[in-house]
Amino acid sequence: MNDNLLEVENLVKEFPVRGRREVMRAVDDVSFTIERGRALGLVGESGSGKSTTARCVLRLIEPTSGSVRLNGVDVMSLKGRGLRRLRSEAQLVFQDPYSSLDPRMKVQDIIAEGIRIHRPRIAEQVLRDEIVDLLETVGLRPDHLNRFPAAFSGGERQRIGIARALAVKPQLLVCDEPVASLDVSIQAQILNLFQDLKDRLGLTLLYIAHDLATVRHLCDRVAVMEQGKIRELGTREEVYEHPQDDYTKALMAAVPEPDPVEERRKLLDRRRIAKERAEAAGNSLVGADR
Repeated sequence: MNDNLLEVENLVKEFPVRGRREVMRAVDDVSFTIERGRALGLVGESGSGKSTTARCVLRLIEPTSGSVRLNGVDVMSLKGRGLRRLRSEAQLVFQDPYSSLDPRMKVQDIIAEGIRIHRPRIAEQVLRDEIVDLLETVGLRPDHLNRFPAAFSGGERQRIGIARALAVKPQLLVCDEPVASLDVSIQAQILNLFQDLKDRLGLTLLYIAHDLATVRHLCDRVAVMEQGKIRELGTREEVYEHPQDDYTKALMAAVPEPDPVEERRKLLDRRRIAKERAEAAGNSLVGADR
């Protein structure tokens, strides 16, 4: 059996530019794999194409070209029941826990919605027991069942969102900057929860972030994106300890340091890298003019 749960090859997504005949390529020939039970971190600045890549993988938007295989199945060819089955095998945890939950629905209904869609004949008592188990799995209590999202903090709402994603028993969990809008103290709790779920349930994670510290804590491998392209892909140790691409080096140098001497060294590194990249870009333009 193939050890890779997810295989993405030469993925491209283009968007038309309003008022022009040209297109903007948001995802440009992206390829990566994720082994079963492992976590891949997809990092880069805002606008680098991370979230668009994730939405193409889940078929929330249609890719322009390329292939995505989940469990060996061509995701791009799925229709009807096959596409519905994909929705249960791959789930998304959103960035904003405030806007991703319907404020008019109680917690039990939010979590039950996916279960009822994929298992319409489930008995009500079995459904309730599963919801209680899910709440306890993510660190919430059974008495939270009948409350509305407004009664919870940001971290608790994100736990509800995670429980909703887990309700249909997915194999792949796509996490789109799930701690970016949370307080730092709460971020650590949610990251620890993801790590526990990965280990305990055997989940495979595609974890999207611009915060390099959270990715280093959780992910086995790291892919660095810039302007729709993957600039560097390797193990956590390779990317963090021995980055090869200048863009990766610039990202690492931008991570704040509590030590003022080390922060000064990083500032000088950032300036040197920026100068080298500017010179390289200038040289390429001169070559093009020739």
